[in-house]
Amino acid sequence: MAKRFTSSHWRAAAFPVVKDLAVDRGAFDRIIQAGGYVSVNSSGNPLDGNAIPIPKPAADEAFNAATCIGCGACVATCKNASAMLFASAKVSQLALLPQGQPERMARVQRMVDQMDKEGFGNCTNTGACEVECPKGISLDNIARMNRDYLKSQVSGD
Repeated sequence: MAKRFTSSHWRAAAFPVVKDLAVDRGAFDRIIQAGGYVSVNSSGNPLDGNAIPIPKPAADEAFNAATCIGCGACVATCKNASAMLFASAKVSQLALLPQGQPERMARVQRMVDQMDKEGFGNCTNTGACEVECPKGISLDNIARMNRDYLKSQVSGD
């Protein structure tokens, strides 16, 4: 007999259960709203998309991080109900590109702070999130986010 998935299997208090097999993932939206954007000057003509050269390895890493679909599988599989893989993917996709540099330190502070406010647990680097991620988001993003967060705390940005 197959075991039925119920709300007791969902560890994240930040994802309130709406009904069986459905949770409210609004916490992810609030993390994105806290810093998942870049400032742009909207006056004048738009820049040519190729005006800012981006090294291929950085572009590839940013693209891989941007493939995160916010499904919450990482949170569901984490013994701490951590959203670090999700948040780090969203931080990394902008941190790796020149367009994301002006807000880089403030972004990581705001997004990590919002993740904490939402009630997600902390990462203990077990790697369960990476294994279950349908898009193969790498733990390297968590390391990058942690480095940026530490830098932002030391620099006071």
